[in-house]
Amino acid sequence: MKKLWYNFLMDSSKTYDYVIGVDEAGRGPLAGPVTLGAFGVKVSDLAEIEQLLFPQGIKDSKKLTPKRRELIFDQLVIWHKEGKVVMAHSHGSASDIDNLGIVPTIKLALKKALLPFATEGGGVLVLLDGALRAPSVFVHQKTIIRGDETEIVIALASVIAKVVRDRHMVAEHDKYPAYNFAGHKGYGTKVHIEALRQHGICEIHRRSFLTKLDLNKKS
Repeated sequence: MKKLWYNFLMDSSKTYDYVIGVDEAGRGPLAGPVTLGAFGVKVSDLAEIEQLLFPQGIKDSKKLTPKRRELIFDQLVIWHKEGKVVMAHSHGSASDIDNLGIVPTIKLALKKALLPFATEGGGVLVLLDGALRAPSVFVHQKTIIRGDETEIVIALASVIAKVVRDRHMVAEHDKYPAYNFAGHKGYGTKVHIEALRQHGICEIHRRSFLTKLDLNKKS
């Protein structure tokens, strides 16, 4: 029997008309925003979307190549414009993370990412990855550890968050070329840390994430 990539249909006794997936990208980098992605679709369209986007049966969004993520994202944009799906995202900035903390920033960004989705009626289910929780207005919601491996809507939300954040960091690279943000996307690579030691902190660095680094140390 083929394993479905939308297991909520089998695990729930309730029937839903519409499902929303939510995931994040960029919780751990030293620079740039944390980004929340959201993807919504009619439950009746899930099988078609899986067949069109994942004909090879990939069941883990983390195993997608950057090129494949970009192709999937571009197709989602087309469907979004046609009204077939809804996609949304929201950033929590480095300054928000420094001022509020990473968890409150993620919570605020998640709320903003879900704003485009109608919540009328009881037929809407929100599926969230990891430890994420939707605002209480979304009555039916479920948090799933490693949900991007079991629920296609979370996997596609992950693609949205990752592609949007990566593109954002490439744009930041143009403003701050000394740090090579296009290469490491703000994560704490050796190249990034050496750039910090050489050039200091720039506007999009998370200062609260740098406190344990010895930036005066020379390689």
